[in-house]
Amino acid sequence: MAQAETHYTLPLPSFDKPVKLLIVVAPYYKDIADELVAGAKAEIEKAGGEWELVEVPGALEVPTAIRIAYRQANFDGFVALGCVIRGETTHYDTVCNDSSRALQLLGLDGACIGNGILTVENREQAVARAEAAGQNKGGGAAAAALHLIALTRKYGGAKEEIGFKPPRDEILLAGEPDGSKTA
Repeated sequence: MAQAETHYTLPLPSFDKPVKLLIVVAPYYKDIADELVAGAKAEIEKAGGEWELVEVPGALEVPTAIRIAYRQANFDGFVALGCVIRGETTHYDTVCNDSSRALQLLGLDGACIGNGILTVENREQAVARAEAAGQNKGGGAAAAALHLIALTRKYGGAKEEIGFKPPRDEILLAGEPDGSKTA
């Protein structure tokens, strides 16, 4: 059985403008996924945020779904949820490593993602980590996404022009019909 350890948890950030997150869950183990989702929803709502929920077949599809939404929708952040329990083959290692790596790469590309995909040895460990009234890893993933959104809003303001970028949005080439003459 998983032992609960006391650790420090950052207080939730506050927001001037509301936040909207997409919760992407792989409900392969439905009861565990439902607990993760309940924890994530509660944490987002505690911060005054809104959420949408989508389901995908498995943990490997979670990063792809987030990438689609990151590029084509208007969410401030994402919560990745699911559970991978070790089996008899190396498929466990592939799913754990590849889903985690893909989420990390999306995060490094600027997506605000909280990773709540459990990677455990057995069902008992999964239940202990998933329970919203217990370790609440779904809530922890939502809180991580909220903190990253706060950082993005803090540091993501307008940047000063640097380098050789033109002082306006359009680029004019020499001799174009803007009234300028070229030699």
